Amino acid sequence: MNVAFDRAHRGYPDRPIAGAPQGGDWAHVRFIHDLSRQLAGSLNVRRTVFRALDFAVPYLGAWGMLAFFDADSVSVYSHERDGRVSGPTSLGRLDPAHGLGRFRRRGHTERYTSPPDDVEAVLEELLPSDSLRKAAAAHRPTSALGVALNIGGATNGVLVVIRDGGRGYTDSDVVAAEEFALRVAATLESARLYEERGQLTEAMEESLRPPELPEYPGVRIAARYRPGAQRLRIGGDFYDVHGDADDFTVVIGDVCGKGIDAAMFTGLARQTIRTAAFFDRSPAAVLKAMNEVLRAQLVHRFITVACVRFHRSTGQDELTATMAVAGHPAPLVLRADGAVEEPTVTGTVAGIIAGLSFTETEVQLRDGDTVLLYTDGVDEARGREGFFGHERLRVLLPEYARAGPATLCEAVEQRVLEHLDGAAHDDIALIAVQNGT
Repeated sequence: MNVAFDRAHRGYPDRPIAGAPQGGDWAHVRFIHDLSRQLAGSLNVRRTVFRALDFAVPYLGAWGMLAFFDADSVSVYSHERDGRVSGPTSLGRLDPAHGLGRFRRRGHTERYTSPPDDVEAVLEELLPSDSLRKAAAAHRPTSALGVALNIGGATNGVLVVIRDGGRGYTDSDVVAAEEFALRVAATLESARLYEERGQLTEAMEESLRPPELPEYPGVRIAARYRPGAQRLRIGGDFYDVHGDADDFTVVIGDVCGKGIDAAMFTGLARQTIRTAAFFDRSPAAVLKAMNEVLRAQLVHRFITVACVRFHRSTGQDELTATMAVAGHPAPLVLRADGAVEEPTVTGTVAGIIAGLSFTETEVQLRDGDTVLLYTDGVDEARGREGFFGHERLRVLLPEYARAGPATLCEAVEQRVLEHLDGAAHDDIALIAVQNGT
């Protein structure tokens, strides 16, 4: 709603109600009440400041400014000559000797009236730029009021308003302005915390979401990821690919839990595996090192992982896949002719027992053969007909032989979602590697 129209519609005049400062405290009460309604639930810093200044002017004065402190700098919102709010304008470092610095140190209220005060000199001291001083001077101010915005024992900003026409600020006006500053400071603090939390979540998601897949000559790699918590883009499942074109490692895993809490550990697991593989690319050695490192970190949690090393000898067309698992479903091998094989490889979940060892098995991949790694969000997806199950997955694969890893992963994900039929699900992750181009 247009603020000016809303103010007129509710009976606000262009200037404060005549006599209100002396006998009309009810007008101030109504002003604060309407301000609270406008600010209620606002979680956008800029919008909150704009609404607050639109309420401050003209009720508290003919012109207004809200200055905010950030470390040693100051930013300002203010009214332009046409009455519109502008900002934020960053004015850089705040000189400790500047008048605004006094408010920051003391967190108090100051009012001035001409005479006896020199209001022009006061504004010269309080307004931190020539453009602000010109905008205020255009109203020929005869009084000024500065109120600190205090919250949590700190002063985060200052409200400066001016009046013209010889009207000064009474004790009742000061009380209203201080209440205004208190409401605005509290609302802005909530909005800032909300925005900061959003930025933190976005940064965390950026660092924890599945990585971009590398491109290696002679192989095709694709993946799909769908978190169980739909409002997030991260979860407890993860995958990763690292290494060189003729010797690279693919891992997929599942940290016990969901959402941000579990996702925090997926980043740790991914980095631990990358570090272990740098020293020894053997899947069994990688899982052993991961178990020892994460055991102290995964308090009351465990992690399942499938790790596959893909190695091609010089001049060879075949790709050797060496596999090891820690409590995770074994990868499936889809041959170019549609045959589905499940290598025999097992291992204990990681993160609980010290000193675990893991076994390995090798599979030779000819041209068009594909290895599919997946998490239990696939086979344990539960719909009206029960679990999706391992057998459904095996039956599905042959029709996608030689279809390409991207098509295969997308098809599996789609079949699982159809099986779920809208039901809630765990995180789903798939990654496929195909020999050949």
